[in-house]
Amino acid sequence: MKEWWLQVGLLCIPLVAVYLHIPPPQLSPALNKWLSAGEHFHFRGHNVFYRDSFGALGSSDVVILLHGFPTSSYDWIKIWEPLTQRFHRVIALDFLGFGFSDKPRPHKYSIFEQASLVEALVSHLGLGQQKVNLISHDYGDTVALELLYSHILFCLCRQTRSDQNRTGRLNFNSLCLSNGGLFPETHHPRLLQILLKDYSILSSILTRLTNHVIFQKGIGEVFGPYTQPTEAEFWDMWGGLRYNDGNLVLDSLLQYINQRLKHRERWVGALTSTSVPLHMIYGPLDPVNPHPEFIRLYQKLVPRSTFTILDEHISHYPQLEDPQGFLNAYFNFIHSF
Repeated sequence: MKEWWLQVGLLCIPLVAVYLHIPPPQLSPALNKWLSAGEHFHFRGHNVFYRDSFGALGSSDVVILLHGFPTSSYDWIKIWEPLTQRFHRVIALDFLGFGFSDKPRPHKYSIFEQASLVEALVSHLGLGQQKVNLISHDYGDTVALELLYSHILFCLCRQTRSDQNRTGRLNFNSLCLSNGGLFPETHHPRLLQILLKDYSILSSILTRLTNHVIFQKGIGEVFGPYTQPTEAEFWDMWGGLRYNDGNLVLDSLLQYINQRLKHRERWVGALTSTSVPLHMIYGPLDPVNPHPEFIRLYQKLVPRSTFTILDEHISHYPQLEDPQGFLNAYFNFIHSF
């Protein structure tokens, strides 16, 4: 009887082994349609997924959409069609480690690499000389700030007539940010994120133990109580994450939070010094970037930017929780300059 716990433990070993190798869920028809409508291009030996839709006739405007953590380009599904009615081209990609792109491991993921990835896609699509509008969210906000930093540096080089042969830098027309941890001092990561990014031994276990139930609880906490995803939408988010074993790279991807702190001066400096038209669309119920702490600091540091605060029940995913409000805010901004 003294060894009962050992017997139970031995019985659990094969069960745990099976659990840790549960295959990813089958993609829903909606996710399959999104995947089928896109393409892949090669970036530093990896396949990267993107969508490029041609829309409004008579317009030459281009908009590029940068998604957040831990989801994918599918985050833009609810505003995709309306954007194609306004823009000539609407482009979105899955960052390396996300969605339908490759998820190499081990790999040192960084914001700098993701920014280079966006620049490579722009070059791949022949848009190097085209002014582009960026819409970003969460993780994508920080990638956008690195792209903005490179844009500012490029403009300075042009003014001094040095390094004029640099290519691949985005030619910004505008930047619209939304609910992202721009400022480390007002950013409150979730407990699981902290454990995954800072505790390497524990993170290797947690990435394998994370399942749909844990994911749904965690992602549901950053949606408003009246704007929760449907069960099918939760599964689509989880399906995109689990594609190519994406759960196993979450800890590596989350190093972006530490990178934000390390490079705060670079990225916040770009935000505060740029002359590019800026707008912030903000869901005020966001527990990650809480109101009014976040928006007050944004107003203080970026006074030339306009901003829209959505209804009080909108949280961290405004483009999914209030797509019409998001679109109204964005179109008002894009028509203002």
